[in-house]
Amino acid sequence: MFNSMRRFQMAIAVAALLLAGSTPSRAESGQIAIEVYKAVFILGVSGGSGTLTFGGKAYPLNIGGVSLGATIGASKAELIGEATGLNSSSDIEGTYTALQAGVAAAGGSKTAQLKNSKGVVLKLRGKQIGLEFSLDLSGMQISLK
Repeated sequence: MFNSMRRFQMAIAVAALLLAGSTPSRAESGQIAIEVYKAVFILGVSGGSGTLTFGGKAYPLNIGGVSLGATIGASKAELIGEATGLNSSSDIEGTYTALQAGVAAAGGSKTAQLKNSKGVVLKLRGKQIGLEFSLDLSGMQISLK
């Protein structure tokens, strides 16, 4: 009897530990603001900076990227939006591919949805100043400073 009571107590203890430690991890969102400068004549170079606000803290960002295509122009984009799918601030780092984008010429509004390999999705909106005949943020790289 003592042996079966001991097993029962052990089973209860293990179940309690499993239930206590099994809070599902839930991805959260943060706010992002970035400035991207782009100069293009066939081969394009872009760079900039930004800030991720996540968990009550602000994290400075570096923005970089290179594109290749039939593009001519120079522009500056100021974008704000939401970063979803974050488990930690470091999830923002990576190379992003475009899910969808809106075009701007000689100033205007711009929207973009980008995703990295960690599943973080950036939903950005803002304005673009300058003249660029192709809007492609694919290949944009973000890293924490």
